Amino acid sequence: MAPGGGRGGHGAIAAVLAAGALASAGCGSSKQLPPSPEPGVAPAVSQKPVGRVWRVGGMPEGAVFDPVSGLLAVGVRDPAALLLIDGRSGREVRRVALPAAPRHLALERPGGPVLVPAEKADVLARVSLPDGHVQVTRVGRQPHDATAVAGRVFVGDELGDSVSVIAGGRVVRTLGAPANPGGMAAPTTTRVAAVGVRGRQLELWDARSLRPLGRVDAGVGPTHVVSDRRGRLFVADTEGDGILVFNADSKLGLDCRVSVAGKPYGLAIDTRRRRLWVGLTEVNRVVELRLRPHRIPVTLTSYPTVRQANTLAVDPGTGRVFVVGRTGGTVQVLQPPR
Repeated sequence: MAPGGGRGGHGAIAAVLAAGALASAGCGSSKQLPPSPEPGVAPAVSQKPVGRVWRVGGMPEGAVFDPVSGLLAVGVRDPAALLLIDGRSGREVRRVALPAAPRHLALERPGGPVLVPAEKADVLARVSLPDGHVQVTRVGRQPHDATAVAGRVFVGDELGDSVSVIAGGRVVRTLGAPANPGGMAAPTTTRVAAVGVRGRQLELWDARSLRPLGRVDAGVGPTHVVSDRRGRLFVADTEGDGILVFNADSKLGLDCRVSVAGKPYGLAIDTRRRRLWVGLTEVNRVVELRLRPHRIPVTLTSYPTVRQANTLAVDPGTGRVFVVGRTGGTVQVLQPPR
């Protein structure tokens, strides 16, 4: 799990990105592209997960922690609902019914609301905290992820190959995006990015003018993206067993690649402690990376997790990491030593 290249080590990076470029070259529609990458299929747990484990059930997918209310929001698929859980005790405070099962979750701002793309209903639900009041906005086909920046909410419509831009509770613009946008993030307070998981590309826009700022190849099989809000984007190249670090502060471009074997998928970032957490779905582990300004992230350690840990979330106040295991319907609470 050592770093695989930096600004001067473009040989390994070029080899990885070449596969993505070949996959998308000459393709006029998403029907000609290879299938979207998926998480690794996790084996049975062979090591006891570190920390506490809460049982939530319902095939959980998606989680976000709110530092104002102290609530952990967890999306469950069976039946479709948003669980609001006390982040310290694990007690379920409220269960909010949703129009369809969610995937990714995000906060519009600290204190809420929670942004919940309800995939099969083609709507974005905004769930207020702590009362759980729901407002919905119809967006494009199969919304998968969302992020808020510059007074707007940007929703990746995975099967619409588009990004819906919401302001004042309604869609004000629809942007064309790389095929099957599956991850959204804001690298700065004025920019927003989407990863096209089937297109194997990353696109950047100005969040105010909505002008496109660049589109680049994003590895062998990317899935998710997070940002440090300081101009860098971290993309999980699930099929390429790596984390790709992009500079999005000026011209969009690849900075470096870090090797992380085991089908990296779920991501969570702790900007206060400069840590990136990566879920390795194929081996039931989570990796801790130390982030350094303008330098290659360094792998620190890894921990055993619950089974099929597709989703991660971080408490920015304490540094606790919440690891959501879909197979067993569990949430693991990991407090890294300092």
